[in-house]
Amino acid sequence: MDSGELSGAERRVWAALPAGTRNALAALPAADLRTLLLTVARDRAAVVRPPDVLRRWRDDRFVRPSEVDPRALSRLEARLWELLPADVAGVELSPVVPLGTCTAVAPVSQNRIVTTVRGTEVVSDPTNALAVETAARRQRQSRNGEVHLAAVHRVLRAQDFGPGASAHFRLFTLVSSARDAGSGRTEARLLARHLAWWRTVLAELAPAAAPRLHVTVLDPVVGERLADTVRPALTVDGVPLLDEPERQRGRGYYIGCAMRLTLRDGALEVGDGGFTDWTARLTGDAKERCLVSCLATERLVTDGVDR
Repeated sequence: MDSGELSGAERRVWAALPAGTRNALAALPAADLRTLLLTVARDRAAVVRPPDVLRRWRDDRFVRPSEVDPRALSRLEARLWELLPADVAGVELSPVVPLGTCTAVAPVSQNRIVTTVRGTEVVSDPTNALAVETAARRQRQSRNGEVHLAAVHRVLRAQDFGPGASAHFRLFTLVSSARDAGSGRTEARLLARHLAWWRTVLAELAPAAAPRLHVTVLDPVVGERLADTVRPALTVDGVPLLDEPERQRGRGYYIGCAMRLTLRDGALEVGDGGFTDWTARLTGDAKERCLVSCLATERLVTDGVDR
């Protein structure tokens, strides 16, 4: 195997093992590799003592509880469910998804994801998981059908977000998918739905926190539909919809159009989204259009909701 892709720590570990170990492990059937890793995990767990658990509980950012009040969080998320249109189906996701769920459809490093020894990974982004469920439902529909799903889920991410930042947090997520109708009409319909709902949410739940919606056009056809179809369809007052052509983050991840949800006149980001090709790639149908968006509910509780 090519070692150029390895970090310094990875090269050090593999160099300490017998030659050929990495190739041998990579060549094992999935069930055999799982058995090997479970044996290692069992052996390591056998030497853990109660004081070790307490120390890890204090020091490991992956396991420390969230500091948000769960009662306030539950009330906010309950209201989000109440505000959803009736044709949006709720999904209670599993804590894990198949290994590669993120990297198979998005330019995301597996190093940012907590991988298990059973061929799965802890959900790091519910939009990816919902997109897989959406694709499965689209395959059971007629070509002219559409799917709108929502989920709220605590995600766990391996990257370090800096001092005091939690490795896990809750996201309320929307995913919509429908077949292309030409001239950006499908994109306009899906975008109007998502923006209208998030505008309603921010107007009701964070009116005093100066909420904003931002859109970045990544395709001129979508830009035309944003101007002549989407903006006229948005009827909720009090939350400005601002163009953000200077945005660079997310280009290459989103296509067509990207969005952000912010508070404090744009200073605090609480949500993100955009069009992706995920359901198209999952179903093998290039005509599928997919829009994803999400809101960090804990951030809204601590920074946006009037008490």
